[in-house]
Amino acid sequence: MRLAITAFIAGGLLLLLLPQLPEYWLISCITFNVVFLLTILLSNQGSPLKKFAVIGLLFVVGFAWNALYAENRLKNVLATELEGKELTLKGRVVALPQSNSSGAKFAFEVDEAFSGKEALNHFPERIYLSWQPAWRNPQAIPEVIPGQRWKIMAKLKRPYGSLNQHTFDFERWSFHQDFGASGSVRSGELLLDKDIFWIELELRMELARWHLRKKIQSMLPDDARYVGVLIALVMGDQNAIDQDDWQVFNATGIGHLISISGLHVTMLAGVGASCAAFIWRRRTWPLIAPVSKVAAVAGFVTAFIYAWLAGFQIPAQRTMYMVGVVAFALWTGRNPRSFDIWWWALAFVLLIDPMAPYTPGFWLSFGAVAAILYAMGDSSGLLGIPTGKELETHWMYRIGQALREACRVQAVVTLALLPLTLYWFYQISIVSPLANAFAIPLVSYIVTPLAIAGALLPEFIGRWLLLPAHASMEYLAVILEWMASWSWSVAWSKQPEWWMLVIAGCGIVYAIRPGPIGETWKGRLLGVCLSGPLFFWPSQLFGDASRAQGEFRASVFDIGQGTAVLIETANRKLLYDTGPIQGKKDDAGQRVILPYLRGKGINHIDLMVISHSDSDHIGGAATLLKSIQFDLMMGSLPSANPLLQNLYKRKIPALPCRFGQSWKWDGVEFVIWHPHEETVFTDQYPGKPNEMSCVLEVRNQQSSLWLTGDVEKQGEAEITERLDEKMLHEIGDRELIFMAPHHGSKTSSSLALLQRLEPHQAFAQNGYRNRYGHPHPDVTARYQGLGIPFHQTPKTGAQTWLFKNNSKSSTQFLRHDIKRIWHRSMSN
Repeated sequence: MRLAITAFIAGGLLLLLLPQLPEYWLISCITFNVVFLLTILLSNQGSPLKKFAVIGLLFVVGFAWNALYAENRLKNVLATELEGKELTLKGRVVALPQSNSSGAKFAFEVDEAFSGKEALNHFPERIYLSWQPAWRNPQAIPEVIPGQRWKIMAKLKRPYGSLNQHTFDFERWSFHQDFGASGSVRSGELLLDKDIFWIELELRMELARWHLRKKIQSMLPDDARYVGVLIALVMGDQNAIDQDDWQVFNATGIGHLISISGLHVTMLAGVGASCAAFIWRRRTWPLIAPVSKVAAVAGFVTAFIYAWLAGFQIPAQRTMYMVGVVAFALWTGRNPRSFDIWWWALAFVLLIDPMAPYTPGFWLSFGAVAAILYAMGDSSGLLGIPTGKELETHWMYRIGQALREACRVQAVVTLALLPLTLYWFYQISIVSPLANAFAIPLVSYIVTPLAIAGALLPEFIGRWLLLPAHASMEYLAVILEWMASWSWSVAWSKQPEWWMLVIAGCGIVYAIRPGPIGETWKGRLLGVCLSGPLFFWPSQLFGDASRAQGEFRASVFDIGQGTAVLIETANRKLLYDTGPIQGKKDDAGQRVILPYLRGKGINHIDLMVISHSDSDHIGGAATLLKSIQFDLMMGSLPSANPLLQNLYKRKIPALPCRFGQSWKWDGVEFVIWHPHEETVFTDQYPGKPNEMSCVLEVRNQQSSLWLTGDVEKQGEAEITERLDEKMLHEIGDRELIFMAPHHGSKTSSSLALLQRLEPHQAFAQNGYRNRYGHPHPDVTARYQGLGIPFHQTPKTGAQTWLFKNNSKSSTQFLRHDIKRIWHRSMSN
């Protein structure tokens, strides 16, 4: 049975590894299945060929199931010609919205769509909308509730998100959630406050979740900081938790507790089973059905309802299915092994949600349970079935034994999840064992039960349960913040390579194997050494981090409407600009640059260059300064700029950027071409900030890279004048890569400068369908007319330019290959 389930899972996972959905997948699957079925029918019972055909049949069925899932979602995508148009949509809110003081984001099921007066027949069934107050009319938007029917005016675009390594992929998330478009609401008219048919149980549950969230919020004070944590523990909605709190939770390794964990579902299932058993055995009902069977069904029903209330998060699903398999086995008289239960739960999760392997919760949840089952032995004791001999031993011995087992389980889970934690989050909490030692019992046995009971009971009772739950969380947070402030609380590492994960996996299997520890501690210690220190060796020893003298690499981030480029030589790193600000608390530093640096194992940057003071170039600097060590800053900033004050407090030197400055790192030369050497950076600077942009050239013997910021025609004219015969001779016949100034604005990329430099290739960093229309069609045509390949980040995703120091293939342009089958419709 395990082999059959494995074949089905393997077939489904194969599809996720392909670059796109095969064109003739259905005909191929039918053909293979016919062959396998004929083989099964014609083969002798028990023959190896028949077993092979059964496995092959299940493998193809798994592939076909996932292919059907993918094809249905790929059909649900907005047509290109409708992007950017103002559309009239009628439909319903079909999921719990993300709501705060600045607006709401919600899933919308479209019933009718119009472009003007023309009805649109082929339109996505589900879209993702953001409704925020217009800056001209800052009044609060209406409250959005699941089940409401609206008529709205909205502008939509196809699912699009920036594509960078180690960062959140919005396109993949949209594909997973079956959103065919995303957009913003211009105006809306409420047609019906509640439009839910009596059999629409899923939508009714979403409405119940909304009421439950409102109830929890109303029972706590407005300034209750951890109300979002209590909501997450009760119903799995983590959107109200502040980002600063998440950093503390992750630094102390208790982030797994701030969600609907398997332990919480198990506890409630146990409560449901106990209550059912207590009631059932009071009368003559056990004559109808045994108490144990009724209790098992009640436990599963309780787990199912709670998992549904929690939004069917993967840890909750996994536990619910395991409880269901145990209940089914009890009713049918079977005695399954622990790993059989685990395999069935895995199969059910992947059957319902083929995209689950792309979520950290899938690997962490199933990985933790698999490690425990393997380390403690594949026995029925793990299912909680007593042996009948527990009470024959002294209570002190039982307590000691329970503590030893608990410590071993915690050590097994910590070690087993180390590679997965580093793969997904690039960090490991050193203080995690200490923090979890008191956080697990406090959160699991005090905060969570009080929060759940307080949320479900009437308000006059629930309020007095939620208040101590919140107070307990406040006291816990004080300790966690103190521990997170320790300089050694977190160890950072780059994202492991696949071969590191294989070696570490072998070491973990050997280290946590079942059996007594005292007799085998030396071998287990060897396994620990294979699974831990490998990830923290210097990154220069592995991968593409090693560069020869004179070589450098430029990572051009897909940053939206802004600029951020990372330059890496053999031993030094330079960050040119830090991207835009997005919203009050979001910026490109937090969203794109920092995750990329963490994933690459970069914790130190030698020089930050800020081209000028516009927010789309300086927006992520403050965030990066909190997490990354910088030695020096150079830029074109007014003397009163807040970033300079921030640098002064951190004792980081700051230099003005002026023409004539140059330096050399590892055989790579850096030259400043603009602004003028006599420029004075004051708040009364007479020109536009764009014209002050710091223009930097990075070059070796064979190649030259120009980073131009937002310099416009006046600055370009000054640069053109400086490029006399002597200067052009210094540049020589190097292969020149040119950043289109000001994201390809019409006021930049002058013909005179392009003709003087004669770049071989060019690129632009700009936002997808940005309101400025960058790059301007005239500029794009200018590059095309001069025969200069023009690469734009909305089309390529993040770009990597490799600059060699030899005459062969001196410059290589790489587009990050992180697109998968859900992007096929985007590229058509």
